[in-house]
Amino acid sequence: MDSEAMLELSATAAVALMRAGEMAALDYADALLARCAAGASLNAFITLDPAAVRAAARAADAHRAAGGVLGPLHGLPIPVKDSVNTAGIETTVGTRALRGWIPARDATSIARLKAAGAIVLGKTNIHELSFGWTSSNLEFGAVRNPYDLSRIPGGSSGGTAAAVAARMAPLGVAEDTQGSIRVPAALCGITGFRPTTGRYPTDGTAPITPLFDQIGPHARCVADLALFDAIISGEAAPIEPATLAGLRIGIDRTFFFAGIDAEVAALTEKTLAQLAAAGAIIVEAPVPGLDGVVPVAMAIQVHDVVPALERYLADSGAPVDFAGMFAGVSRDVAAVFAQVALHGAPAAIAENVYAAARDTARPALQRAMASWFADHRIDAMLFPATMVPATPVGDESPVAIGGQSVPFATAIARNITPCSTLGLPGLVLPCGLTAAGLPVAIELDGPAGSDRRLLAIGMAVEAALGPMPAPLLGA
Repeated sequence: MDSEAMLELSATAAVALMRAGEMAALDYADALLARCAAGASLNAFITLDPAAVRAAARAADAHRAAGGVLGPLHGLPIPVKDSVNTAGIETTVGTRALRGWIPARDATSIARLKAAGAIVLGKTNIHELSFGWTSSNLEFGAVRNPYDLSRIPGGSSGGTAAAVAARMAPLGVAEDTQGSIRVPAALCGITGFRPTTGRYPTDGTAPITPLFDQIGPHARCVADLALFDAIISGEAAPIEPATLAGLRIGIDRTFFFAGIDAEVAALTEKTLAQLAAAGAIIVEAPVPGLDGVVPVAMAIQVHDVVPALERYLADSGAPVDFAGMFAGVSRDVAAVFAQVALHGAPAAIAENVYAAARDTARPALQRAMASWFADHRIDAMLFPATMVPATPVGDESPVAIGGQSVPFATAIARNITPCSTLGLPGLVLPCGLTAAGLPVAIELDGPAGSDRRLLAIGMAVEAALGPMPAPLLGA
């Protein structure tokens, strides 16, 4: 198999070939590393050690040659978001003070991937401290979108998404507090899965709030998301695609479809028509109270982020405490923390406001969402993942949509906020390209705990929509 063919392999297919001895792990690693070098302009990686990757691939080949037991991820190089601790490999969380820090222990998620035979390909670039949606990192440089180098890949897991979209790897580790898996997946034309909150372990991962934080995968097909889920969750039974005929897909036009970009709207409507033609039943029904979800999400996150980071640094054995780390944080992220998150910040969240958001408003919204799924017999909710396609790098000014000026954060993050705030599983799938060649995506959310069912639905929807054209490294 030539290297170009290797680059198009799914993780599932690549592992099957390596386990069968039909493709050497070293040859596969060489092909991916060559692609990483060719796509260096994306700035997808903070740490990439080709010699270490090749050594691990040689070890995988030797293990197979010696008749060793082969794991379900045998020989698979996986890029890891640089907010997830990796023993023996620098973990920076995208910030200056943690340059050169090598954690003593892997996060549990990484340990499980390694035990299954995976190789850490490298650590991917992120929005600093995971606190933003652009991945325009002032310390390590901006990540670029593989479909257009002048555009953002989304954040905060932008490096992983860019690497997977650009064929540097078929499967990667990301993390999502308020869209950090799903926004980059949407803007880079790949699939991304945020599980029900608590399904995957998050220890050893730089946090924002334990109420929302979840690691999860980026991939180019849902089968690879399911492979990742099986390894991390331990639920290894195969997932078969759902049947679209009779599947009940819920949409809330009053919240998710309001004010969206015309091309995003057109591609989403085309997707709904394709699914209806395949026999799915489109159920239109508003979810009560969703207008209040963004304030709840922001109140909880900005209240929790500093104490959560303090605990992470201490528990991980980092060389600095929060104050020492924050002294080197880039001006853009530092300004946000100073305004809303630091002790005594002018817009800090009062304890009574935080308690009301956490203990009253959020549970009420969770009950309303659960009732919506049950009362309307919804199998999955569908909506456009973002209100707009990828925006220009370095520009977080309000976005013009249909003659209206919309705050950047609203345009990027409004639609993905309910899923993570309410603890639901969320799956992003690409649904087409704009006239300018930028990806547009839908998100499918399911009831809490329906992760495997949602992945099965995603497989069926993916098959109905067809493949996504590959980027040409931003050409």
